[in-house]
Amino acid sequence: MGERSFAEDVKQLGYGEGQTLRGEGILAITKALLQSGVSYVGGYPGAPISHLLDVMADANESLLRPMGIYFELSGSEAAAAALLGASINYPMRGAVTWKSVVGTNVASDPLSHVASAGVRGGSLIVIGEDYGEGASILQERTHSAALKSSIPLLDPRNSLTSFARFVEEGFGLSEACNEPVFFSIRIRACHMRGTLRCRRSRMPWKPRSSPSGCRPPVATSSSIGSTSTGRARSRSSASSCKADCGTPWSVPSTCWGWPTCTAAPRCRC
Repeated sequence: MGERSFAEDVKQLGYGEGQTLRGEGILAITKALLQSGVSYVGGYPGAPISHLLDVMADANESLLRPMGIYFELSGSEAAAAALLGASINYPMRGAVTWKSVVGTNVASDPLSHVASAGVRGGSLIVIGEDYGEGASILQERTHSAALKSSIPLLDPRNSLTSFARFVEEGFGLSEACNEPVFFSIRIRACHMRGTLRCRRSRMPWKPRSSPSGCRPPVATSSSIGSTSTGRARSRSSASSCKADCGTPWSVPSTCWGWPTCTAAPRCRC
């Protein structure tokens, strides 16, 4: 028996507005991550979420990198949880995945630190529940771990549309409460088949580009004055921004962007 190909699944990840995705539940979750504007994806493989990582790995060169999405096949669940630290200080969305509940135990140390510090960007943890007679003898679930760390847990109904909706709303919930969010999915739901009406994939958040070696705009005497000439003076302030070599910035709107730019109110960037 030959190795399974994910070429068709990778093709469907690139679907745009109104196109219909046909596949397993875990593929709908993977597509929903791209529709939510994730900046990074990582995880440690294990049933039933291995398919997500397999498809992402195959799509890395053709789809993820051109979009500016970082993908990592982590060495452990703890390493995957540590990726969420990128969302503590920056408003970038990210997702990690592993098998539960054993994987959650391995990730508990960095996960507790992320939950205690809080996040600015939406952070989703896709948990592949694997308890009971379906696949293993484990009888533990993720609910107690979520309660211990005060992490919200989403448990959607079994349909591809619900999976995609709860992934996207999970990021919003994470940003509203400043905590990572568990997304729980069972082994049979991962492999159920159905259809999903796709939306356009969103580009991930990134700071606005600036010339190499430049610093954020600085205040000048022209930026202080009456409100009647504020717009003109804002342009003057922006054009006076200089690189280390002393060359003025050629584009007035060019700056490092929120949250690193300290002159946004003055140079209207």
